Amino acid sequence: MNDEQLYTVVGGRGTMTVFEIYIKTTPERLWEAITDGEMRKKYSFGVGTVSDWTAGSEYRSAVPGIVEIASGENVEVDPPRRLVQTFTAQWSEDVKREGTSRVTWEIEPVGDSCRLAVTHDQLGEGANSELYGGWPMILSGLKTLLESGELLDTPGSLRFSGAGDSAS
Repeated sequence: MNDEQLYTVVGGRGTMTVFEIYIKTTPERLWEAITDGEMRKKYSFGVGTVSDWTAGSEYRSAVPGIVEIASGENVEVDPPRRLVQTFTAQWSEDVKREGTSRVTWEIEPVGDSCRLAVTHDQLGEGANSELYGGWPMILSGLKTLLESGELLDTPGSLRFSGAGDSAS
């Protein structure tokens, strides 16, 4: 796939990218992996996310003591099927200038597995690729963790290895 197929302007609302993966797990276990801060650190570069996971509540993502990653609002919370969040990146001045976008997590059971679609949209035209470039590594780490119980080394996870609990 080329960039034109992945990132297109949709109805004037900005750039959108969709990542889809199949994971051998239950919807409930997948939801837990997405919303449990300690579990999330294991597949998301050591980044934990803190929230009460209710509609309208805030969330914050960080590698504690190292870097603030993102913050936003949980717009829609429908366990274990759908989570819609605003996303404001904070790890550098370049991504902060991009403003707020939206991330939608959709879980659909398929036999003894789940289809997980992550849509990152409402990005500005020509958005900084740092905003969406980590999704394949995050989702690969999530799949590996849920299917094998093991951690996956990726360039993102190695960046913060030794910081917090990312290597545990």
